[in-house]
Amino acid sequence: MNQPNILIIEPGLAERHYWRDLWRYRELFLVLAWRDVSVRYKQTIIGLAWALIQPLLTMIVFTIVFGKLAKLPTEGAAPYALLVYSGFLPWQLFSTALTGASGSLIGNANLISKVYFPRLIVPCAAVVVAFVDFLVSFAILVFLMLWYQFIPGWHIVTLPFFVAMAFLASLGPGLWITALNVKYRDFRYIIPFIVQFGLYVSPVGFSSAVVPQEWRLLYSLNPVVGVIDGFRWAILGGESNLYLPGFALSWAVIAFFLWLGIQQFRKLEKSFADLI
Repeated sequence: MNQPNILIIEPGLAERHYWRDLWRYRELFLVLAWRDVSVRYKQTIIGLAWALIQPLLTMIVFTIVFGKLAKLPTEGAAPYALLVYSGFLPWQLFSTALTGASGSLIGNANLISKVYFPRLIVPCAAVVVAFVDFLVSFAILVFLMLWYQFIPGWHIVTLPFFVAMAFLASLGPGLWITALNVKYRDFRYIIPFIVQFGLYVSPVGFSSAVVPQEWRLLYSLNPVVGVIDGFRWAILGGESNLYLPGFALSWAVIAFFLWLGIQQFRKLEKSFADLI
């Protein structure tokens, strides 16, 4: 005779198995990620068009302002438009992932208040949209390389490493802010300010090499600096120099914010269902 299934309810069981549950609920991650991508692109043309128009227009404006008017130098013999676009690609990836992760819990309030699953899945699934936008925008980079007859070197194979770096840089602050946003709803106003301010203090429209040498290490406290420099090194190859002390410092800042974001998220996670 078959033995009946026994459900064991034990205090702290979910807490002890939390990281294992992340893998068990991987299908939910895929469902949420696919849903977010479908909502953005299904039955609309502006979602796909915006992923192309925004980086293209930004590249044109920054090339005119920084390259033609300010006459800032490029890196090596690389065209200035390529310098700008190889800097805007990681910035767009970072900012879109940060924005998506930061508002993910509020956007899934009904699901969170009714069903148990590791809440960390929600912001992680939200950043998939940023990756899809990145792939669409990457098509413009290929076009620019063909237009300028610029052939990337072997460094291009390291690009996935810097894509992962951009995700990690956005995930840490995103986890922290989305957790705080559940309790303090006015935190949603912080993200647009961070994105707008960060675009101009990060080396998107110019090379970080123009920063005076004595300030470069301090400038690298902005983790996006290391991400952008890494992207340019991977795309422009020998035309771009990677400032290794600043790159290492950017990684340290990313690791710190990732640790802080996960810690604060886990600390506030138990109250999400009650507050949301």
